[in-house]
This record gives sequence, structure tokens and C-alpha cells, in this order.
Amino acid sequence: MTRLKVAVVGVGHLGQHHARILSTFPDVDLVGVVDAHPEQAAKVAKLCRTRPFASHEPLVSLVDAVSIATPTVAHHPVAAQFLRAGVPVLVEKPICQTVAQADELVAIAAASGVPFQVGHIERFNPAFEELVKRPITAKFIEAERHGPYTGRSVDIGAVLDLMIHDIDLLIALVRSPVREVQAVGAAVFGGHEDMVNARLIFESGCVAHVTASRIAARPKRRMRIWAPEGYAGIDFVTRRLHMVQQSDNLRQNGLHPERMDAPARARLKDDVWGKHLEIVGIDGDRKWDQLTSELRHFVDCVKSGSTPRVTGEDGREALSIAERVLASVRSHQWNGTPDGCVGPTGMPPPAGKLFESAKNVSGAA
Repeated sequence: MTRLKVAVVGVGHLGQHHARILSTFPDVDLVGVVDAHPEQAAKVAKLCRTRPFASHEPLVSLVDAVSIATPTVAHHPVAAQFLRAGVPVLVEKPICQTVAQADELVAIAAASGVPFQVGHIERFNPAFEELVKRPITAKFIEAERHGPYTGRSVDIGAVLDLMIHDIDLLIALVRSPVREVQAVGAAVFGGHEDMVNARLIFESGCVAHVTASRIAARPKRRMRIWAPEGYAGIDFVTRRLHMVQQSDNLRQNGLHPERMDAPARARLKDDVWGKHLEIVGIDGDRKWDQLTSELRHFVDCVKSGSTPRVTGEDGREALSIAERVLASVRSHQWNGTPDGCVGPTGMPPPAGKLFESAKNVSGAA
């Protein structure tokens, strides 16, 4: 069996898992790992039984494919160099810093004729995979993606760190251009925005409310979809899909409670679930975690020359919408006037404290 020669550029918090997983594939030869911190590259290389490199450049001529998990600022220059050399690329999300950079990467990949995949990992969540097998015409969507503050990805804010996952999922579900974007966000710790709420209106008439926060006490990643076909809810943490649809009788004849006698109306609350509304819950296939599925898909695309599930064009579209969200966040007028407080770092000063700190409260533990 011919083994695919692969390297991982950037083996920090996420990239080290790229390297670990790729090193276990029987049809992959992990020929090297790169990191800006030599000690981290050496540590991961030892664990994965491969070679550490101080730079990605020597690997361009040594590999058949590359996975890039560097900070976002390096995505464009590193990916461009490999793509120009005809090396297939998997680059972590977001695809890069700007839409102009994304357009350039897409063009280089097309000219080279090699697979170019973007790491929007939730496309490989088994609950989402199960949903997209089914006919659903989303008309209203609520998405929440909350997590605790980690101190990582400080070069970007909550939109490009978290919300872009759901933006990509919306693109895959709705398949319609976004007509209007309204958003508001705040930087709690200073710098980039830490929490954001956005309202996206699609040309198809679908409306999506999307919230992202990286200062939550507990992780929450879920999406709820209302459609003519029924309702679907996904918990991305537990990888569970929950669906509701009208029964055939309800679809054909309606319910008409106003025509029922008193005993029939009294029974209605017991008949709604099961008789009139059908419900099913599906646990996603747990054979592999999402990252393993994503990397396996990339390797298979490279070997077969097929188009990845999440293309460079998909990554570019997600980034384009994310930029529109950020533009709205940055222009939000907190006092409703252009000469007042504006943007995620410009929230008005507090009028006071909501409560006294625990150490100042008599009797506090």
C-alpha cells in the first residue's frame, strides 16, 4: 500500500491532535510537524514518531498533502505556498484573515487542480450529517455557541473563533445568499469581541438568530430549525438530533379544536405528542470523533482527487458573512446616535454595580 506523505504545520492546542490522528492512519506517513515553538514541535514529533521542523518550507517538496493549524494570520502565506506547489491543503477555520486572501487561495487551488479543504469541523458532526440527509427547508433558525474563556485564539474574536462554525452550517442548510445582517457585540476583556448576537436574513426568506460567547461558564453548542417539514434540534456537544413532524392525519385534515366537544378538548393535551405530533431522537454515530472524520475525509479526497465536503469556496463564503457580522458589530451605536458610544469596545460605562462582591458582603462564604 502506498502511504500518503503528510505534514502538519502548527501543532499547538488543535494542531497536535491533527498530528496525533494522522499518525494513526495506516495509509498515511506523517513525515513532519512544524511549530513556531521548537520545544512544542519536538514534543509532538516524539509522541507521533516523526520529525520536527522549524519551518514549513522544507516540507513543501517532501509531502503529498498538508494540514495547516497555525494562527489565522499565517493561513494565507503558508497555504498559498503549498497550493502553488500543487500540494493539497486542509486549513483550519477561518480560511484566512480576509475575503481577498480567501479569493486568492481559491484561485491558486483551482489553477493547481488540487483539493483544498477548510476545517469547518461541525459539518462532520454525526447529528448534522444525519439532518442533512433529510428534506428540510429551513425558515427560522436559532444557533447558540457558548464556551468558557480559554485564553487561546486571542488574535481573533468570538465571530471568527466561534460564530463562523454556525455561519458555515447555515450556508450548508439554507443554500441562499444572505440579504441583510444586523449584529451587536461586546468586548468584555478588551481587544476583540467576546460575545455577539447576529440576525441574518436570507434571500429565501429564512431568518437566523446566531449567538456566540466565549465567556460562558459552561459549553453550549446547539441549533434549532423550524421548517414546513417540521422541527429539528441539534445538540452538537452530545451529537444528538431531535425531530418533530405533523402526523399524516394532521397534515391532511388539520386539528380544529374549536369543533371538538369538551371531553375531546380535555384529552387533547394527552394526544398532542404521539398522535398529532410525531417525535424521534437520534444519537449520532460515535464510531469516530469529528476531527478524525474530517481528517479521514481529507486523506480520501487527496487519494481520489475528489472535491472535499467543505471547499475553499465554502470557507470563503463563511468568512464573507462573518466580515459582514463584524462590520455591523463595529458600527453598532449603543446610544442610538452616531456621535455616541460605538462598537464592541465602546459600550457605555456602567451606572453602578449589580451586586456587591462576595468578599464585601456580610456573611458571604
